[in-house]
Amino acid sequence: MTEMVYGAAPVRDGEPILPKWWRTVDKWTLSCILMLFGIGILLGLAASPPLAERNGLAPFHYVTRQAFFGGLAIVTMLLTSMMNPQVVRRLALLGFLGAFVALALLPIFGTDFGKGAVRWYSLGFASLQPSEFLKPTFVIAAAWLMAASQEISGPPGRIYSFVLAIAIVLMLAMQPDFGQAALVLFGWGVMWFVGGAPMLLLIGLAMLVIAGGVLAYNSSEHFARRIDGFLNPEVDPTTQLGYATNAIREGGFFGVGVGEGQVKWSLPDAHTDFIIAVAAEEYGLIMVLAIILLYAMIVVRSLIRLMRERDPFIRLAGTGLACMFGVQAMINMGVAVRLLPAKGMTLPFVSYGGSSLIAGGIAVGMLLAFTRTRPQGEIGDILRGRLR
Repeated sequence: MTEMVYGAAPVRDGEPILPKWWRTVDKWTLSCILMLFGIGILLGLAASPPLAERNGLAPFHYVTRQAFFGGLAIVTMLLTSMMNPQVVRRLALLGFLGAFVALALLPIFGTDFGKGAVRWYSLGFASLQPSEFLKPTFVIAAAWLMAASQEISGPPGRIYSFVLAIAIVLMLAMQPDFGQAALVLFGWGVMWFVGGAPMLLLIGLAMLVIAGGVLAYNSSEHFARRIDGFLNPEVDPTTQLGYATNAIREGGFFGVGVGEGQVKWSLPDAHTDFIIAVAAEEYGLIMVLAIILLYAMIVVRSLIRLMRERDPFIRLAGTGLACMFGVQAMINMGVAVRLLPAKGMTLPFVSYGGSSLIAGGIAVGMLLAFTRTRPQGEIGDILRGRLR
């Protein structure tokens, strides 16, 4: 009766996996992800040839690699979205252990590729950034611990998850990678809030973050330089922020035209961290608004579907994944328009990068798995039952 009232699709015993997946998956979110990937390829065709030319490579070397890694990401996303939440949780916990160990060993075996931050493992044919894979798997691990703490005689999962979050943040800060550290802490804070954390503790966490920022500013030249550059009212036109700001200004409402942009010839990270500047210059505000709308639709639709979820683990994990995905996109675009300090963070499914694409596929695949329609009543049914 509940399924008839609330429209949840019943489980049919013996139903093949693919028809069942197609019937229960959120097709709007899936379509938005595929459109973002298509936009990423389109922008890569404009942004990456200048870099390939500077490095003596074929004109579409980076586009080809983006299509390859993006294809792997899409396949990974689809396969993950077909799993049930229990399988996702088990595999994610194993992935978290591997990513955590890989992150801890970065100071010994990692490399910085001349960028001043040891964040990658060099594999010869490609590079691997453990933090990209740690983010979604940490969300699952933290959600599992928080959900377990809500059970009778359950472990102090919130405390355990907080200790894990602090350990990860400290390791990321040592690289230094303050952007990813802030994102991990944000994801944990969102899940803690949804799980019923007292507001006083959230205020205390915010004060702790501010204190950590002050400490990082006074102890890290890398962090201080970026903050000073952000606070400086005068933007140096020869910096990446200067080039990006000028490109966005030149693009106007409709852009200067496909292939006519100039920022890609000046920005070394035009195909990664500042891909939105290329979009704004060549396609104008219209393209930027379309990209923002796609990200907003993914986050909002996911949160709406999660509001109907009974299982606390699924509700917490899905909320953490959706919010982290949306905030990463917001940070990337905010840096390009100088609303935020430079972070070195990719735009999910749009920027070039093997680790970020595949990790993004894993994260969104888990989100799609958690937001699939299941035969259950709304969370409101439980609340109304308790009030009677």
